[in-house]
Amino acid sequence: MPMSTEKFHFPTITAIVIANMVGTGVFTSLGFQLIDIESGFVILSLWAIGGLIAVCGAMTYAELGAAFPRSGGEYNLLSEIYHPAIGFVAGFTSVTIGFAGPSALAAITFAAYATSILEVEPSVWMERVLAIALVAVLTIVHAGKRRNSGGVQVVFTALKVAVIAGFCLLVVLLLDRPQPVSFLPSPGDGKLFTSSAFAISLIYVSYAYTGWNAATYLSSELEDPQRSLPGILLTGTLVVTLLYVALNFVFLYAAPMAELRGQVEVGLIAAKAAFGEIGGRVAGLVLAMLLISTVSAMLMAGPRVLQVMGQDFHLLRMSARINKDGIPSTAIYIQSALAIVFILTSSFESVLLFAGFTLALNSFVTVFAVFVLRWRQPGLYRPYRTFLYPLPPLIYLAVMGWTLWYVLMSRPIEGLFGVGIIVSGLLVYAVLRWQARATTA
Repeated sequence: MPMSTEKFHFPTITAIVIANMVGTGVFTSLGFQLIDIESGFVILSLWAIGGLIAVCGAMTYAELGAAFPRSGGEYNLLSEIYHPAIGFVAGFTSVTIGFAGPSALAAITFAAYATSILEVEPSVWMERVLAIALVAVLTIVHAGKRRNSGGVQVVFTALKVAVIAGFCLLVVLLLDRPQPVSFLPSPGDGKLFTSSAFAISLIYVSYAYTGWNAATYLSSELEDPQRSLPGILLTGTLVVTLLYVALNFVFLYAAPMAELRGQVEVGLIAAKAAFGEIGGRVAGLVLAMLLISTVSAMLMAGPRVLQVMGQDFHLLRMSARINKDGIPSTAIYIQSALAIVFILTSSFESVLLFAGFTLALNSFVTVFAVFVLRWRQPGLYRPYRTFLYPLPPLIYLAVMGWTLWYVLMSRPIEGLFGVGIIVSGLLVYAVLRWQARATTA
């Protein structure tokens, strides 16, 4: 039976970008930010700056992705621009941390919100079982036919955007007594912007924006990638920036900071403050439904990295297998299994910060690659050139470099775990290269 040549279209890949971004981070990280930052102006600035960084990164990735339109994200780009070893480490990081970890966190958050409507006190194991069930069902959907996979993603993402916009509007219109929080600058805000607390909070924010580069993971399956990719990356990132700033405004507008501080389910707390206990429970269930598209998008994008790595390395060839629809079903099963391991074993906050740090480091190296590529291959055909170059990559590198340094100094354990992942990736690459040389000798 001939393999299908059907491609994903602009709406589907844009939906994947939006769904990859809007998930665990925006519905959970505000509580951690409020532990050290109690200024409404600084909190909203955090999310606006995060959006600016994401847009700068997306404009830079668009140039790289259009120049090398093969699936695999950073694995493909860094292998082409730097060296296959650096590309492999980036791919290894994406497979082990970049998608499996966030997939697990999104599924856990889904379960926490979903069980909030129950009258009984939900147990940890109840939430884990529900999270695993979600991963299993979506795995079956995405490992099947391309039309079902893409259709599910577009529907859930459109629903997500509509519900978030509606939630924000209803809170502003229906809330009788908003919180006395100021969103204008106040004394002391300047010191907060240069503090380690701001830098660590920016890692949480950058994690929430993780996914603006998702389209580069499916470039080979995108219709006319060199023309479509820049528009997809920018459209998805700008939509999410508006949603994030609006959501965090509404959370602070509706619920007291003291109730939000240190809590994971900030959306549920804000919904109960705005709509009462019953309305809050209903809103909690709705927000849980929104996280389905996040897990779904990650189970679509992530396995493409493992698929491309399997095409390049003999020992990983099993992960490159595709079904008759051209879907890398084996890679999807592998990533789902890794996500389930995270669900069963991981602490939420540590994985949130660890994954955010590691993925930010991955993107930092990739954005810097635009300078390397222009220096090494000035005559390379570039269907898209970064708008206002070199300003966007410089902004991205300056802010993220400062943030990564502060996190490494303030939370060295999470930083060292990130270094450990990089070293592990290099060791695995060395073994694969040794096996390849031994096979051809």
